[in-house]
Amino acid sequence: MSHTEIKLLEVKQWLSKDTERTIEPLQEKARSLIKEIKERQGDAIDSSQKMSQNSQNEMDKGNPKTYRFSRNANKFAENLTDTFKGLKVSDSVEYESLRVLGDELEKTCINADQLRRSAYAYISPYFIFDRRRLDVFIKRLYDINKELHTFITSKYAMIKTADEANSNVDKLTQTLEDTKRNEEDLNQTQEKMLVLEKEITDTKEKLVQLRSRSEFHELAKLDQGTEELRDEVKHHLRHLQKPFYKLQSLSRAGEVAIPPDEIRKLEDYLADPLVALACEDNGYPTLRSILTKLDSTITQGKLKLKTQRLRKAQDQISAVIGKNSLDQLQKNGQEVLAQKKQLLSSEATRTLQNEVLQHQRHLETLQKEYELITARNKTLKNDQLKLKERTEHLRKELEDKILQLAHKNVRVILAR
Repeated sequence: MSHTEIKLLEVKQWLSKDTERTIEPLQEKARSLIKEIKERQGDAIDSSQKMSQNSQNEMDKGNPKTYRFSRNANKFAENLTDTFKGLKVSDSVEYESLRVLGDELEKTCINADQLRRSAYAYISPYFIFDRRRLDVFIKRLYDINKELHTFITSKYAMIKTADEANSNVDKLTQTLEDTKRNEEDLNQTQEKMLVLEKEITDTKEKLVQLRSRSEFHELAKLDQGTEELRDEVKHHLRHLQKPFYKLQSLSRAGEVAIPPDEIRKLEDYLADPLVALACEDNGYPTLRSILTKLDSTITQGKLKLKTQRLRKAQDQISAVIGKNSLDQLQKNGQEVLAQKKQLLSSEATRTLQNEVLQHQRHLETLQKEYELITARNKTLKNDQLKLKERTEHLRKELEDKILQLAHKNVRVILAR
């Protein structure tokens, strides 16, 4: 089946020209109905205002026989006038505007009829001419409302399709603009990703170069040795960890007397046992004193632990105090920490450390930025797919509506 190709920017003009013989008479009829509604609304307002004036004149006479009826008629007429004036009649001949007008006109007619039915029983038998005149104009509003409703639901449905087609053109145009912006943003993020990838690679290479220097290798070797010694010290004191905490709590509670310098050293052993051991005098006298007090506290029953835990703790205390199990570890710790201190005190090592630290921080910043831009890129790609789907959906809708209106197979060209 052959297709007529039309650029999106030309669809409205082409559609208007192709359907003008059908659309224009319908729009002219709509304008005629709007004009008639305005005239009938005006007549209804004049009629209700006439009753309002007549009833006011009758009230002014002060006739006790008619006063109550006149007051009811006056109130009814004023309410009816407000009801008629509340109808807003737009000159727009778009389908939606006309549909809204039809709904509002129907509400006005219903409200007017309800007011009339409620009030007439309290006005009769007076103001008969005013009531008859009002009945005529209310009926005329009902008649035009019925005509408008029939027109909207039958013949004017084509205008709805035309309005929807024009709306589709606007939506499609906006979607294409959104797609263009999305593509621009996507290109920017991809360019940024390439820049960041290169910068990350360069920074990693720089770190590799820095870490390949002899000072760094020596420092890394000392760090590894330090960690191995730290693990050994922790292993030799592993069964004293919990007892140390309990001894610390008993001291704070005043149940065990421990000098302040030993309390501080106890805290050091809990924080970093290797440094605490290496910083002691040879033979670790402070630790021995702490362990002696700990053993005494256990013996006195002040420190509560499970039997097996207590036995293991006492065995470890005996190993440290009686067998000097930490002597070699203390010596090794002192040596490795001294070497590390000496190495760190050199200008070359400090400079190297600072450079490595700066590049590590810079690398972390770049990687975080890269994660953000990657997430942004993913979001934009998802948006791009949704925009393409929306574009095709809107184009298909538009082509279907053109087929309904012009009875022609049209291919809309999305030239931007």
